[in-house]
Amino acid sequence: MNVRIIELPLDFGANRRGSDMGPSAMRLAGLKERIIGAGHECAENFTGIPVPAMEFAEEGAPNAKFLAPIAAACNELARETEKALEAGCFPLILGGDHSIAIGSLSGLGAYYQKHGKKWGCLYVDAHGDFNTPDTTLSGNIHGMSLAAACGYGAKELTTLHGDFVKLRAENVILAGVRDLDKDEKILMRKAGLTVYTMTDIDRAGIAEAARRIITFFSGRVDALHVSIDMDALDPAVAPGVGIPLAGGLSHRELLLLAEELAASALLRSAEIVEVNPVLDVRNQTARMAVEIAGRLLGEKIF
Repeated sequence: MNVRIIELPLDFGANRRGSDMGPSAMRLAGLKERIIGAGHECAENFTGIPVPAMEFAEEGAPNAKFLAPIAAACNELARETEKALEAGCFPLILGGDHSIAIGSLSGLGAYYQKHGKKWGCLYVDAHGDFNTPDTTLSGNIHGMSLAAACGYGAKELTTLHGDFVKLRAENVILAGVRDLDKDEKILMRKAGLTVYTMTDIDRAGIAEAARRIITFFSGRVDALHVSIDMDALDPAVAPGVGIPLAGGLSHRELLLLAEELAASALLRSAEIVEVNPVLDVRNQTARMAVEIAGRLLGEKIF
């Protein structure tokens, strides 16, 4: 399989700076070597998505900060993601903050609509990312990514790379969540998302939760995308994230989930975001992200 790495070093969507250096940290942690070691080609990459300096960009409305530059960068990411799929590659998308998912999910949605295929998304995150400019408490667009892909929010985001709903909410599972805003939760229920909170995962155990997740998607979709925010992990194992929140997934739990996704034969693309080297400890979080990528691509211990 040819894995095409697509990087978007964008950190406009969050309060804390530094996740723009996440793709570089993952490269330094041996990402290419890991992909090749898993038996794949990694001859192509796209690192040139332009991002203006935040200090010279207009913040815009306080309930959707930096909307214009985020939309522009995400539109380019959508094009590159769609091109990767058209070329028969596995897109491995690296961020940046989770606002980049607006671009990746839009590109995936355009490709699968064009080819008449159903697709789903496993969104692994401590947060819901299902706010809109009307519900947000912070104005940060990284908290609106999943909502925008499902057709809720600012028109500049919902119509990005095509005026249609990119991702059907009934084909989404949000896993690892442990922090939701009140109005965001109402919108998630209205949309019909399936949610596995950390409490749900604790009750079932990660092996059973992974089995249920894969069973949910099997027969429902032709292809699966996984979007992993590194803050889904407990900060004890992944300290280098913008919004660390105690009580997250363990090292082994997320690796097991990644291994089960790889074994499902459904996975066609993946995204890893919110590695923040400024807040990391000896590149620990980036190394963990690279290990997750390896398992998603079928790497096994034995």
